[in-house]
Amino acid sequence: MFYDCLTARADALFDLTDAVLCADGPVRSLVELSLVGEHRRGHGALYDALACGRLDIDRLRTALAGLPLPRAADGRLVLAVDVTCWLRPDAHTSPQRVLCHTYGRGKDQTIMVPGWPYSMVVALESGRSSWTAPLDAVRLAPGADAAAITAGQVRDIVGRLVAAGQWQAGDPDVLVVADAGYDAPRLAFLLADLPVQVLARMRSDRVLRRAAPPRLPGTNGRPPRHGGEFVFGDPATWAEPDAATITDTRLYGTAWARAWNRLHPRLTHRNAWTDTAKTLPIIEGTVIRLEVGHLPSGATPKPVWLWWSGVDPTAADVNRLWQTFLRRFDIEHTFRLFKQTLGWTCPKTRTPRAADLWTWLILAAHTQLRLARAAAADLRRPWEKPTPPQRLSPARVRRGFRHLRTKTTCPASAPKPSRPGPGRPPGRRNTQPTPRHDVHIATTKKTSKPDTKKTKTANPRPRRTG
Repeated sequence: MFYDCLTARADALFDLTDAVLCADGPVRSLVELSLVGEHRRGHGALYDALACGRLDIDRLRTALAGLPLPRAADGRLVLAVDVTCWLRPDAHTSPQRVLCHTYGRGKDQTIMVPGWPYSMVVALESGRSSWTAPLDAVRLAPGADAAAITAGQVRDIVGRLVAAGQWQAGDPDVLVVADAGYDAPRLAFLLADLPVQVLARMRSDRVLRRAAPPRLPGTNGRPPRHGGEFVFGDPATWAEPDAATITDTRLYGTAWARAWNRLHPRLTHRNAWTDTAKTLPIIEGTVIRLEVGHLPSGATPKPVWLWWSGVDPTAADVNRLWQTFLRRFDIEHTFRLFKQTLGWTCPKTRTPRAADLWTWLILAAHTQLRLARAAAADLRRPWEKPTPPQRLSPARVRRGFRHLRTKTTCPASAPKPSRPGPGRPPGRRNTQPTPRHDVHIATTKKTSKPDTKKTKTANPRPRRTG
C-alpha cells in the first residue's frame, strides 16, 4: 500500500524507509542509513531519492484513514493537534524558514530559532500507552494562520474517516484535543458544521462572559449581548459550578474537576472570525477547572483550565473530558520518537519539498511500527523489565522489526549496477552559488523607547477579549 503511493524513485524511497525501521539504535545522520543492510543502494541513490522522489500524499492520507484506528473507552475517535518544529538555524540557503518558538534552559524562558513548523494530527488511544496514529502533517508556510490550517486538516481527516466507514451517523462526535496555543472557540467556530467537538486548554488569565440575561418587558435601548464576567483568576466571579467530580488517580492523587456551563469569549477581531456577517458570533461552551493533589515530578501542581465546545455537561462528561485531555500528552511522546529515534530532524535537506517528503516517510515508518505492534517480539535489554506484547513501546517494537521484515515480501526491485557520474571537472569552480534566503518573522516586533524598562507585574491584567 505504501509502495503504491510512491510515484518517483519508489524503490529507493522504500529501501530508505526500511532502513529507518531496521537500523540499530537511533538514526543519527542520513548517510549512515545507506550502511544498513536493508538499504541495498548507495548513498548517492539515497540523496537522489529525497531530492527527486515523489509521493502521492493524498493517496497516503486516504490509506492512513482506512487503517484500524485507536479509540477511546466509549468508542469515540479522539484527535490531538499540535505544532512541532524542525529547527534549521544554520540553513541560510533553505527558503520559507520562520522563527519557531522553543523553550530555553531557564524558567519561563523562550528562544526563537529559525526552522520549519509542522502542524500534525494524530489519533489517541486510551489507557497507559504512548502510541498514537499519525494521520496528517502540513508544513506551515510563512504568514500562515495555524488555526485555519489545523481546521482544514481536521475537516479533510473527518471527510476521509466518514468515507472509510470509521464514523457513521449516530456515533459519538469526534473529539479534537488541543493545547493553549490554539484559540479553542475559533477552532470550534471553523468546525461547527462537522460532527466534531473541541477540547482545549486555556490560559489562566482569560476572562469569559456568561449568557446575556433575559430582557425585561418595557426596557428600552439595545439589548445586551454578553452577561457578567467569569474571571479565571477571581473566584468571586465563578458562582456555584454546574457539575463537579472527585476522582482518585494513580499518578495525581485526588483530582477535583468543576464545570461552568455556557460561557463564551467576548470577540473583538472581526477579520479573524467572519467576513460577511455584521455581528460577531456568540460561541458558548463549558469551562472546566482541574486540580490535582500532586504531580509525578514532585512539583507544585497548578490548576488547569479547559474549554469544551459542548454545553450542559453531566458529571460523567466532566470526568471523561479531563481524563481525555491528559491523553493529549501522548503526541509529545510521538514527537520525541520522531526526532530522537527515527531521525526526523537529522537530515540537512535544503528544499522544503524534500523536507515534506522525508516527513511523510517518517509518518509511514511509524505506521508500519503500529501495524507490527502485535507481532513484534520483546527484545529487551538485560536491565529492562519484561513487557507484555500489548504494552510494547514504539522503540521496543522497532528493535524486532528487522526479524518481521524477512517474513514479508519486498515490493521494491533489486538495484541495477551503475557507475557514479563524472562530477565537476578538476580545477573548475562553481560559478552559480546557491541563493540565500531571509528568515520570515511571524509577528511584527514592537519597538520601545530606549529609556523605557519593561518590568513584569505581579498581577497582570486579565485578558478580557478573545
